[in-house]
Amino acid sequence: MKHLISLLFALALAGVAQAQAPQPPEVAARQYILIDLASSQVLAEREADVPADPASLTKLMTAYLVFDAIKARKLSLEQAIPVSVRAWSERKGGGSLMFIDTTMKPTVDELLKGMIVQSGNDASVALGEAVGGTLDNFVTMMNRQAQAWGLKNTSFRNVTGLTEANHHSTARDIAVIAGKVIADHPNFYPYYSIKQFSFNNIKQDNRNMLLGRDASVDGMKTGYTETAGYCLVASAQRDMPNGKRRLLSVVMGTASREARASESQKLLNWGWQAWDAVRLFDAGKPVATVPVWKGKSAEARLGAPGGAVFVTVPKGTGAQMKTVIQRSDPLVAPLAAGQKVGTIQVTTAAGTPVASLPLVVQEPVELAGLLGRAWDSIRLWIK
Repeated sequence: MKHLISLLFALALAGVAQAQAPQPPEVAARQYILIDLASSQVLAEREADVPADPASLTKLMTAYLVFDAIKARKLSLEQAIPVSVRAWSERKGGGSLMFIDTTMKPTVDELLKGMIVQSGNDASVALGEAVGGTLDNFVTMMNRQAQAWGLKNTSFRNVTGLTEANHHSTARDIAVIAGKVIADHPNFYPYYSIKQFSFNNIKQDNRNMLLGRDASVDGMKTGYTETAGYCLVASAQRDMPNGKRRLLSVVMGTASREARASESQKLLNWGWQAWDAVRLFDAGKPVATVPVWKGKSAEARLGAPGGAVFVTVPKGTGAQMKTVIQRSDPLVAPLAAGQKVGTIQVTTAAGTPVASLPLVVQEPVELAGLLGRAWDSIRLWIK
């Protein structure tokens, strides 16, 4: 539901964004997108729905499914995983490696660090086999998850991101996957901020240069193939007066490691400087308390579903926002928690739509007894 509300925000903001949005900087990338995850609004994009080689950004989905398996207790971080010949043979493919071999039994924790920090293709294969039984099964799981999220421009053919026919994604779809990792597996997200990892006496640095340049950047993933160019998903969080705010950028098809870092930094800096995230409602706080007919309770608390609700607006315009509640009347019990009974419309002072989200019942209202219902029926008839 929270993700659905965020999507509604993004769609509703399209009109105001075209009229008022600050112009993004020039970004030297074939595709890019910048999203404020506090509101799930797209702040800037270019060719974000054009399919492209995602390179090792693929491993965001690989990691998500491994995190799912750990959460479901199908794997544990301490579990030792045998290294198959298939995983060992990745060293012949010319990509990034953790440098495991068939004599080893690294733990899931070590393999995750090898895949995320070192971008190891061998670690990715070992984890895919551990979760899916076979790589084919795991790739099927990746595609099934992508379909469940509605990612129509994404198709996986492997777990590593090495170039292969019909293996593609988009900047927008990659941003969705990264956002799901952050939202659904916060306990595992710190893997993406590890700057260095040593295994088998080989020390490798995280290829995300922004981890060492910007204290607010705490993830996420780099990628490179000759076809894809240099790619980077960068995630940054800052404490703001109205709560934490996280920006997520995806750049694909840049010219070098330095370019993917500098272009990502450019987008993030612009996101902080040109936009404000405005907290509309606190989590669980009612927007209105209204009368209810034929209920055990005489009133119902109405509000927005999910947690705190944010909207991202051009800097300095937050005070101009207006909120209007539109609801069906009369409200008649029984009412279920989460039941939609209207909408919350957010506009600029001039009336330009900014956001529209459901108005829902926050606490259930049970049906009153026979006498209470009869009395309210008479009152409604008179009304």
